[in-house]
Amino acid sequence: MKLAEWITGYTDDWKSNRDDNYQLNWDEYERLWRGVWAASDRMRESERSRITSPALQQAIENHCSEVEEAIFGQGNHLFDMSDDLKDESPDDVEYVKNYMKECFDRTKLRKKIGDVILLSAIYGTGIGEIQTKSKTYKVPATKPMEDLDLVAVGTEDVEYVSVELHPVAPRNFIIDPTSTCIEDAMGCAVEEFVSAHTIAENIKAGIYKDVDITASAPTDSNLEASSIDDAFDSNKVHVIRYYGLVPKGLLYEDEDGEGFEDLEDSTETTASDSLMENYGDLVEAIVVLANGEVVKAEESSYMMKDRPLVAFQSDTVPGRFWGRGIAEKGFNMQKAIDAQLRTHLDSLALTAVPMAAMDATRMPRGSKFEVRPGKSILTNGNPSEILMPFKFGQTDGSSIETANIFGQMLLQATSTMDMSSLSTQPMGGEMSVSLSGIIKKNKRTLVNFQESFLIPFIEKAAWRFMQYDPEQFPNHDYKFKATGSLGMLAREVEQVQMINLLKTLGPDTPITPILIEGILENSSMPDRQQLITRLREAQRPNPEEQQKQQIEMQLLIENAKAEIAHLYAKADAEKSLAQKYLAEAESEPELTRAKMMAAISTNLPNEDDKISAEFDRRVKIAELMLKEADMEQNKEIVELQMQQKNREKQYGPSESNATREAGLSSEPSSEG
Repeated sequence: MKLAEWITGYTDDWKSNRDDNYQLNWDEYERLWRGVWAASDRMRESERSRITSPALQQAIENHCSEVEEAIFGQGNHLFDMSDDLKDESPDDVEYVKNYMKECFDRTKLRKKIGDVILLSAIYGTGIGEIQTKSKTYKVPATKPMEDLDLVAVGTEDVEYVSVELHPVAPRNFIIDPTSTCIEDAMGCAVEEFVSAHTIAENIKAGIYKDVDITASAPTDSNLEASSIDDAFDSNKVHVIRYYGLVPKGLLYEDEDGEGFEDLEDSTETTASDSLMENYGDLVEAIVVLANGEVVKAEESSYMMKDRPLVAFQSDTVPGRFWGRGIAEKGFNMQKAIDAQLRTHLDSLALTAVPMAAMDATRMPRGSKFEVRPGKSILTNGNPSEILMPFKFGQTDGSSIETANIFGQMLLQATSTMDMSSLSTQPMGGEMSVSLSGIIKKNKRTLVNFQESFLIPFIEKAAWRFMQYDPEQFPNHDYKFKATGSLGMLAREVEQVQMINLLKTLGPDTPITPILIEGILENSSMPDRQQLITRLREAQRPNPEEQQKQQIEMQLLIENAKAEIAHLYAKADAEKSLAQKYLAEAESEPELTRAKMMAAISTNLPNEDDKISAEFDRRVKIAELMLKEADMEQNKEIVELQMQQKNREKQYGPSESNATREAGLSSEPSSEG
């Protein structure tokens, strides 16, 4: 068929370009990850040791665990949905979210996402195929029996729409080399070997056309599940699932089913211009080839006309579809570590194994020299003169030290960390700085995964549910967002920081419950939500305690008012007494003068001349006494005035006690 020839013509060219640039490196990355030796991995011809260091394996596993922890650290909450601001009832969005999560749990999405992340760490690119299937599962059920008062106990089949994620190894994925993403490519295909019974089931179900297909396919080591294992050669079918643009003239056949053969006899399909001239416009289609035969060919039936594939780069390589993984980052250091370890072990073979030099002319004819405990060695003469044990020098331990240095370089290149050494190092300032760099680099991978893989997958899965299960999944323009944020390493660093901050605060500070709740949120304890709920309930005020506190506060306010009124009354009494003393002090000089004048005018002598002199003398004495009395009186007045000013400063300006009490009663209550 010309359709099959057209598709295989493109896919073969794309596959050749991929294999020429990446296949050999991918095979070696896989061997290093699995710790398998191959003759092509030798560093030198004389190399005898086959050891492979686990440094790259550890880096890949640490990276994958960190990214998976960032995605699934808060449980299976892969995504969240934003509701419309005008929507008064958020129940519909919550139902859709829970429905999708239940379906994903049934299809074991978490494990499959972990496989995609692992493939991206090894090969640099994680790829997933979205497969939509109609499935059934059995549930226990009861059914009343007709004409009998009995109930039949058994099972019933429940049909559901399954949207599954199928991890695709890069060696099984073909894409237009000029594209940088799946949407921009002219087409892409998943090429793999499938069990023959699967093809037969799809033909029986009407999914594939009934085409004569043999249950055997030529061996291709690049398409096997692993390039290390031996291929299984029977009961398998070579399948290519093509998603992309196809000439419309090649896609449809006439009523007799001979439309492919009735098209123009043109076998030259390499030039795109001639293809457009012969077959017309390109349309988005889905074509499945089984052993080179077209078993399915149709225009894309998806309502959004999207391709059921998602992919992301572990580390971005701008302008290319294939990314850079942990294996590629640590490849050079891994080879250096293996070279040092193999050199060390080859040296041990010469220095640790006993060897002996001998005089062959003085050994018994036909004897085979061996050294083992309890063996007798025959010689023609003195053994000390015929045999001499020796070894080739000493094994240099610097190879192991150099290998350890290369191991640290590998961790730097791959942005990972040896978790065994992390537990022995303090979580201080320098450690926090070094960890921050690792966390930021892992964050880049997480962002690539969320924006290029997770959110597109969730959106395409939602479109499948809307199209094929509209009763359970209402049609609406939903907005999805990823919820993964912190990885395992970042979570541990943040936990340590919050615990250190908690140590500096007292138990009664208002920030302490917030920090405790944050520590519980970042933890991975199974009963985390229950503890958080209990903590929040403990922070809520008890109505009885709150009422009791209000009564106690009211009593304190009333006591304060009474004490203030008592102080104001005492101040008024003291002020009145001071005013009385002041008035008495002011009237005392006048009374003294009157008494003085009366004393001066009485008891005078009888003679006129003596009367005048005695009167003048008494007047002078009285004036001096008055001056002295005035000075004392003024001093008392000043002291009384100072005391009055001090009272005004302490108790405020002069007011009546009734006015103050009225003012206190008119103040607003603190309860209001």
